[in-house]
Amino acid sequence: MRKRLELLKIDHRDLDAAIDALAGAGAAGGPGDQLQIARLKKRKLKLKDQIALLHDYLIPDIIA
Repeated sequence: MRKRLELLKIDHRDLDAAIDALAGAGAAGGPGDQLQIARLKKRKLKLKDQIALLHDYLIPDIIA
């Protein structure tokens, strides 16, 4: 599970870089670029949720 968590974190960072690259290259802001960026951001949010779930499973909140 820890390996899966690391892979998700890597994918999340890669998506962040791809979004930044598209946003920087698409300064003209064509509708296709904006749609692609929106899709990547949505995918990135799903990855973030998966990362949070795995993290919580591996490191449970223990109230002392």
